[in-house]
Formats: sequence, structure tokens, C-alpha cells
Amino acid sequence: MPWKNSENRYSTVTVTLHWLMLVLLAVVYACIEFRGIFPKGSGGRTLIKEAHFMLGLTVFALVWLRLFARSMGKAPAIFPASPGWQTFLARLMHWALYLLMIAMPLLGWLITSAEGHQVMFYGFDLPLLIDQDKDFAKQLEGWHVLGGTIGYWLIGLHAVAGLYHHYVVRDNTLLRMMPKRG
Repeated sequence: MPWKNSENRYSTVTVTLHWLMLVLLAVVYACIEFRGIFPKGSGGRTLIKEAHFMLGLTVFALVWLRLFARSMGKAPAIFPASPGWQTFLARLMHWALYLLMIAMPLLGWLITSAEGHQVMFYGFDLPLLIDQDKDFAKQLEGWHVLGGTIGYWLIGLHAVAGLYHHYVVRDNTLLRMMPKRG
């Protein structure tokens, strides 16, 4: 069944969502990093910012599906088993990533609301979450930028840990999340 983990692999749904969200996060970050190639007020800059908002909210929607898929059963075992401190850090990392994928889109939506702008989500105008308050929007934006920087580190450390387990420890940590072959 595509929702259930096996003894040695995550479910098809979990694996698909993991890699899809990696791509989405990469594009979300790329949108905000490359917005500067367009002059302020230009159509290109507006388009890239709207893509950043919409894809960020897509991550927000999909993280709930990921959490549901995660709740469908026990994670596949790691062979050979990791030390307890590594297991603890891995759990902490995963929950930090989930928090990032929930908090960052909400902060973005709050910023846009506080600026008095509507957020478009696949053709639908989302409601403003708070009343217009430019000063609060600037404060929220500072938190959002800090969260984005923390996100770079979390995602990078997560990737390095997976590669470390695969190439140095030589356990099945990474293989549990790889798409099926053939």
C-alpha cells in the first residue's frame, strides 16, 4: 500500500512527498534569491515574488500531508542501528524541519497581510490574516529572513547527515528514503 512503510523503506507517498518538497523548497529559495535580477516594481519581480508566496503555501499544505503519512506507521529501522545520541539529533532535526515548513509560510502570509496585500493561491485570493500594520510587517519580515537563514542550515545539515550515513557509516538511512528502482 502506498501509505504504509515497510520494514526497510518509507512508503511511496512519504518518499514522493520528501523529494517533491525538496524541489519546492529549492524553488522557493531560488525565487527569493533571484528576485533581485528584476528591477523593483517590474512584472518579472512581481511574478517571482508571487511564485515564492504560492510555492511556500504549497509547502505549507503538503507538510500536513507529510505529517499524516508519518503518523501511518513506524519508521523503517536503520541497519546497523545508530547510537542513541544520533537518533535523538535526527528526531530533533526532523521536527525542526517540520516547524520550518509550517512557520515560514505562515510568517510570509502574515507579512503580506500586514502589508495590506492579498495572497493569491492557485487563482484564489486568501483572506488577510491580520489588519494592515506596516511596522509589524517589517518585524515579521525580520523573523522570516532569520527563519530562511536557519532553513538553509537545517536543509544543508539534513543533506550532509544523509550523505554521511550513506558513504561513511554505510547504513541504510538514505536508502530508506530513495525512490524505488525499476
